[in-house]
Order: sequence, then structure tokens, then C-alpha cells
Amino acid sequence: MFYLEKNKLDQKIEHWPKFYEEQAKTCKNEILKAYYQAGIDPPTTQLKQANLVALDLETTGLDAQRNSIVSVGVVPFSASRIYLSQAKYWVVKPRGQLNESSIVIHGITHSEIEQAQDFSHIMAELFQAISGKVVVAHCASIEKSFLNKALQHRLKEGIQFPVIDTMNLEAKISQYKPLNFWDKFLGREAISLRLGDARNRYHLPYYKPHHALSDALACAELLQAQIAYAYSDNTELAKLWE
Repeated sequence: MFYLEKNKLDQKIEHWPKFYEEQAKTCKNEILKAYYQAGIDPPTTQLKQANLVALDLETTGLDAQRNSIVSVGVVPFSASRIYLSQAKYWVVKPRGQLNESSIVIHGITHSEIEQAQDFSHIMAELFQAISGKVVVAHCASIEKSFLNKALQHRLKEGIQFPVIDTMNLEAKISQYKPLNFWDKFLGREAISLRLGDARNRYHLPYYKPHHALSDALACAELLQAQIAYAYSDNTELAKLWE
């Protein structure tokens, strides 16, 4: 049985299309096999031709080893258009109890969770929605680690995919630097890389945070703004994805 181990998940992939071809041959699960068979745009693809999908997960905490996914939002888009009619949103039942602090953040209640299905029931539709597209997320390590852990729990197979992380792009664009001792001593404040604060810098409208669907939409709009400000639609994927 093929199993994508942690050390493989941590390794840097040099050629994503080739990696997808290899995974399509070795994956045992049909959902994952179909996802990898759909392939991924080559790194030389210009952004104006790239197939993009914003992905956001709300979770019961920040540790993928101990916490679970409670909702998923996906919004397909390109450098110039957002396809809201194709957007998807699911609430899923977490493994373990909801804690009160996470309820305050994402607003998903115990009664909603009781009506929800396990993540395994949405996997086919979710991976069909992101197949053949480059995932875009804000602080993408959350999406990558939780998706991988959710699959390992249920399929005994993990997943690895390229992402465009709008938070990392914003750090480069804003020349973000952590505060040092003297900055703190002098009362200086670091630039915020939170999704809402990053959007403010491009005069994008306010959306209530921590809803997986609106956060995915917010992330898609932010990338479009970042491209317009700091890149161009001729920029190749290789310059942005990681």
C-alpha cells in the first residue's frame, strides 16, 4: 500500500507535472488517482492561462495532528475572472469534540456539526472541484497539512500539491520583517499579514472572516490584486507557486 510519508511531504518537488504523473501511477485510491491523472499546469504557464482555485479550511484548531476540519470552501478563478457559480462549500463532522474557542472563531455550532457528514463523504466532490487547478490559499500550510492528515486518516494515503500562498506573496510585496528587540523597544508595529489586513492595502471590501467560502473568495480577490500590483498576467506560475 502506497503511503506518502512525512519526510516525502516535506521534500521540495522540482517538477510538479512529473510528480503528478508518478503519483497517478502509484496511488491506490480512485479519488486520488483521478486527481493526479487530471494533471497540473506546467510551471511555464502564464497566469492569464492558469487554472486557479482558492481553497479555505476552517478547523477546530491549528494542529493537524490533534485538530480536524469543520468546513471547506472552494472558489475557481483565473487572473481576471471569478467563477462564483462553481463555488462549493461543505460543513463536515470533525473527529472529536468542538471546543468553545473554535466555535467563537468560525461560528459553526454543535447543532450544525450533528447534521454534517464525515469528510470522507465530500472527498470525491472536493477533489473533483480542485482537479487540474493550482490551489491558492492564505497561510497555505494549514490547508496542506489538514488535507493531508484527513486523507491519511481515511485512505492511508497522503497528498502533496503546489500552492500559491497569498500570505507569503504579501510578505514579499510589503517587505515584511519580524520585529527585532529595538523595534519592540521603540514601540514599532509589524506589518499585519492577516487576510483582511492584506486586502485593506488593496482597498478590497471587508468580508466577515473565518467562513470557509467567503475566505476562499477573499483569497481569490487578493491574489488578483497582488498580480495587478506587483506582477502581471504574463508572470509564470513558477515564480509564484511553492
